[in-house]
Amino acid sequence: MSAQKIVVIGGSAAGPKAAARARRLDAEAEVTLLQKAPELSMASCGYPYYIGGDFDERDSLLATPTGVVRDPAFFAAAKGVNAKVNTEVTAIDRENRTVSGIDLGSGETSTVEYDKLILCTGANPRRPPIPGIDLDGVCSLSEMRDADRLRGLVDAGRVKNAVIVGGGLIGIEVCEALTKSGMNVSVVEMLSQLLTFLDWEMAKLVEKHVASKGVTVHTDNGVAEFLGEGGKLTGVRLKDGTTVPCELAVVSIGVVPNADLARDAGLAIGSFGGVTVDEYMRTSDPNIYAAGDCVEINHRITGKKVFAPYGDLANLEARVAADNMVLGDARTFPGTVNSGICKVFDLSAGATGLSERRARDEGFEVVTATNASLDRPGFMGARLLVSKMVADARTGRILGFQCVGPGEVNRQLAEAAMAVMNGNTVLDVNTADLPYAPPFSLAIDHFITTAHILDNKMCGRMTGIGNAEVKARLDNGEKPFILDVRAPGEFEAMRLNVGETLIPLGALRNAQDKLPVDKDAEIIAFCKISMRGYEAQRILEARGWTNVKVMEGGIMAWPFHVDMGR
Repeated sequence: MSAQKIVVIGGSAAGPKAAARARRLDAEAEVTLLQKAPELSMASCGYPYYIGGDFDERDSLLATPTGVVRDPAFFAAAKGVNAKVNTEVTAIDRENRTVSGIDLGSGETSTVEYDKLILCTGANPRRPPIPGIDLDGVCSLSEMRDADRLRGLVDAGRVKNAVIVGGGLIGIEVCEALTKSGMNVSVVEMLSQLLTFLDWEMAKLVEKHVASKGVTVHTDNGVAEFLGEGGKLTGVRLKDGTTVPCELAVVSIGVVPNADLARDAGLAIGSFGGVTVDEYMRTSDPNIYAAGDCVEINHRITGKKVFAPYGDLANLEARVAADNMVLGDARTFPGTVNSGICKVFDLSAGATGLSERRARDEGFEVVTATNASLDRPGFMGARLLVSKMVADARTGRILGFQCVGPGEVNRQLAEAAMAVMNGNTVLDVNTADLPYAPPFSLAIDHFITTAHILDNKMCGRMTGIGNAEVKARLDNGEKPFILDVRAPGEFEAMRLNVGETLIPLGALRNAQDKLPVDKDAEIIAFCKISMRGYEAQRILEARGWTNVKVMEGGIMAWPFHVDMGR
C-alpha cells in the first residue's frame, strides 16, 4: 500500500501541530505543509511582548525551547515534514483531491495531491471601512511583519502619540507595550467597557488600572475617521467629535475566520463565517479536516457553535484532527469554555465560562458572588485578587468565573476552568482538595472562598449587593444607610466618600444608637474586602435589623473613584 498523502494548509499554530503529530503517528506518511507567510510556527501571542521589549531576540518567536528556529529545514530534519513557505494555496479540487498553489517569490504554480487534507488557514484582522484607514501609520497586529514594524517604531523612538482602536486582549497588550516605550497612548473602544469577556464592573477595575498608567481611555466611543496629511496619519477623529493627535494607530477590533478556500471549495460554513466541523474536527467533506482560528466549535455549556480564536485551542484541535486523519475517528474535541487571560501592566485579567451577562442571555437563572481577597498569606508577599463566580441558581452548577488583580490570577482561572468544564457545582468546590503551602496560596484558596461566599448567598445566610448597583442607586438619589466597618486608620487612608458611617466591627455590638431606628431600614455594610461586612450583617440581623446587605468585594472591588489619604 502506498504511503498516505497528508497536506496541511497553514503554518502558524494549528498547521505545524497537525503536521508534526500526523507524521509521528504514521512514520510512512508523506506530510506536506504549505504556508503563505515566510515564517513557520510563529508564537503570535508573543508579539506584544516583543514589541514592548520584554525580549529582544526576534527569532525567539519562531524557535523551539532549545533555540532552534522552526524553518523548513527544521521541519524536514526533525519532523519529517515537507514544509514550504511563501506558498499561497489558491484552490482545492475536492473531486481529484489536489490543492493548487503559487510560489510568491518566483510566481511558479504547482499542484499537490492529498488523501487527507487539513485546513489551518487562521483568521484575518477586522478592517472596517473607516475613511483614512489606508493612511501610512494605520496598521494591525496579525503577522510577523506587523510585529517587526511596531518593534522598529518603538526602537526608533520617533512616535510620540499612538491610538489603539479596540480594547480587547490584543489591544490592551499592545497598549502596555507602547506605553512602556514612552508613547502617549489612547485606547478607543466603541462599547461601554474594555475586555468584553468580563462583566462591566470587573472590566472597570481594569480600566481604572490602565488609566492609572497614564493611558487615556475612551469608551462608548468609536473612530469616525483617520486624519492625515500627505498620506501620513496625523490623528483620529472619534464619533463624539473629539480629535486625538497621533502618528500611529493600531486597529485591534478582533478577527474573522479565513475561510475563503473552504468556501470556494464548497465546504459548509457556519454563522460566524468559519468552517463547520464535527466533534472529530472533520468538515463536510470526510477527507478534509480543519482546525484553529478558521473553524467554529461547540461551546461546552450552551452547546452552540462559537468562534474561539485562541492559540491553545488551535493546538488542541489540531492534535485531535491529526489523530483522526491517521487513526480514523479515534478522538473527539468537546469544545470550549472560552478561557482567556491577559497581562495588563502589573495586573492580570481573565475569565472562563459564561459571564453573568452572557449566562442571562442564554436563559440561565443566575446567582453570583464577588470576592476580594489575597492570593497567599500576608507574610509571603500577598497580592490582591478580585473574582466573580457565576452559577446556575437552580442547580448550583458553576457557569463562569472572572478574576482581576496583581495576584496569581492564572492559578485561579485554571482551577475555575476545570470546574466549569467538569460541570462542578458550588458545593463541589466548597470542599475541593487543592494544594496548599504559604508560598503559593491561602489555607483556603481564593477560588474556594469565592464558592463559600456564593454558598452563603444561595443558602440565604448572606444578602449581597454589587458595587455597581450601589453606585447607581446613590447616583439616583436613593439614601440607604452605608455602613463602613473598617478600622479608623483604614477609613482615613481610603474612603468612598458617599455619606458612609464608620462603625468599626469591634464596636458594632455596642453602637446601636448610631444605626437607623427603623429595623426595616436598608443597611449596606462593607469593609476592605467585605468579610467584616458579612460579619456585620450577621450581627445586625441577630439584633433585629431585617434589611441588611453586604457590598460584595468591599472597597477593594469598588471600580469608581476612591478618596485617598484623608
